[in-house]
Amino acid sequence: MRRPAGQLLFITFLEEINMAAKGTIYGINGPIVYIAGDSGFQMNEMVYVGEANLVGEVIGLTSERTTIEVYEETTGLKPGEPVTGTGAPVSVTLAPGIITNIFDGIERPLAAIKKSSGYYIDRGVHVTSLDTEKKWQTHMTVKRGDHVYGGTIIAEVPETRAITHKVMIPPDLEGDVLSVVSDGEYTINDTLLTIMTKDGTEKAITMTQKWPIRIPRPTVKRYPASKPLITGQRILDTLFPLAKGGTAAIPGGFGTGKTMTQHQIAKWSDADIIIYIGCGERGNEMTQVLEEFSELIDPKSGNPLMERTTLIANTSNMPVAAREASLYSGLTLAEYYRDMGYNVAIMADSTSRWAEALRELSGRLEEMPAEEGFPAYLASKLSAFYERAGMMQNLNGTEGSVSIIGAVSPQGGDFSEPVTQNTKRFVRCFWGLDKSLAYARHFPAIHWLTSYSEYLEDLSPWYRDNVSAKFVSDRNQLMAILNQESSLMEIVKLIGSDVLPDDQKLTLEIARVIRLGFLQQNAFHAEDTCVPMSKQFNMMEIILYLYEKCRSLVNQGMPVSVLKEDNIFERVIAIKYDVPNNKPEMFDQYKADIDRFYDNVLERNG
Repeated sequence: MRRPAGQLLFITFLEEINMAAKGTIYGINGPIVYIAGDSGFQMNEMVYVGEANLVGEVIGLTSERTTIEVYEETTGLKPGEPVTGTGAPVSVTLAPGIITNIFDGIERPLAAIKKSSGYYIDRGVHVTSLDTEKKWQTHMTVKRGDHVYGGTIIAEVPETRAITHKVMIPPDLEGDVLSVVSDGEYTINDTLLTIMTKDGTEKAITMTQKWPIRIPRPTVKRYPASKPLITGQRILDTLFPLAKGGTAAIPGGFGTGKTMTQHQIAKWSDADIIIYIGCGERGNEMTQVLEEFSELIDPKSGNPLMERTTLIANTSNMPVAAREASLYSGLTLAEYYRDMGYNVAIMADSTSRWAEALRELSGRLEEMPAEEGFPAYLASKLSAFYERAGMMQNLNGTEGSVSIIGAVSPQGGDFSEPVTQNTKRFVRCFWGLDKSLAYARHFPAIHWLTSYSEYLEDLSPWYRDNVSAKFVSDRNQLMAILNQESSLMEIVKLIGSDVLPDDQKLTLEIARVIRLGFLQQNAFHAEDTCVPMSKQFNMMEIILYLYEKCRSLVNQGMPVSVLKEDNIFERVIAIKYDVPNNKPEMFDQYKADIDRFYDNVLERNG
């Protein structure tokens, strides 16, 4: 008789428990649980704590005691209750069904939890990470007698309309194929092929892999940055680009638009797959993500955006220890899809909440605090996280990338606090949000003077070959004007703008055009929410052409007040709305209008 899936899962779970090492609780300190003596557990082993079988991880071992971090609420737990090992580290299940899913911090699907325990996650809930009943249409890509090794693609499964899931041999296996199933429909636990390993043992291969979340998946080599992650956001793509396989931080105080900027990148970037990790964020923000993403259409494929997105929701009301694990869970899922040859972008919102979880756990462990109470190992934890990004050559010869964009929420918008400062050490792209810009309704509120990108030089050849040979010089000219404006504003604040010579007044006027017409972008406008690289370059060219013509007029003795009588400045600012993304030929008209404006000024004041 065939048992229901839930019953099978529970039986397997009981079998695991009966075989494993056991211990008894003697001390509880919030999410930290202690066991006296040598329990026989391993470091980083996943354990079940108490009568309720709460999920935990061994984080400290001595001959006198074992320290366990519990990923669930420990209220009601008592000394004397049992702790049972699993013999395996905390791992995620890797198989078709990850994309479109919504998980908590330890890869439990929230939809399945809702069915079993309602809207709130009950303690000790055990559900399979992925649907083991669903049958997937499978096309086998290996045959009997083939030699396979870690990373070899053995089957292709259309996971969504946008993503083809490539089933791979686990990284630590190698051998010759003994038998292969024919193409058809299979569950993730059905045997697809049998291999004979080097030591002569037969091994059945399914679609499912398990991988420990704290160990990076192996690759052949890391490539230097060479291609940008195109986001459609002008200030990012043009001024402060991020490479595929790169790392970026978005720091900013409350209300400056960190989450919104990440939403925009998740919606419009040219990454194949998005892993969005809501780490300790407010529940309403995660709800907004879920609602928006389910309605949005991917512009490249025409399919719903969720068909290339996985969400890890670990909101601020969920246990703090699971928050610490959620980043690693998301990273491991991203590396798995990178191994298939996809470009994956991770949105970590927010790494500050993750650091706060580390701080709380460190306090419970009675460790010596460092700056602002954060643990001394904050920097090494952050570096280990960002270091897992990169453009890689995978074991199977394909190329894939993991890009990490981490939001940082410094208290009071103070960038000198430890999380922001340590993040700055390990990322090469810094998009600093400014509250004065946000309060002035200038979005994205990324300040061009505090932000930087170290990828610009690496990406220059790509811009030269794929956009224009003039792209980088135009970008540098724009930055020079904005820097000049900043210096001039110091003088203007002291003595007003009237005393400035006309060439400096012109610099201020063109800087205003750049700020309003180029840097400011409307996420709710159909043409302005996502802008292709060709239009970004044409907009720069028009602004700089206007600057060149105006400078020529000023050199001929025309005051800036005369130039401003014409509405040409306002017209150039409005290009972002008035020129559709698919009509670049309209820029010729603007060039002609600037020439006409130049001639008219000379005629009137000649």
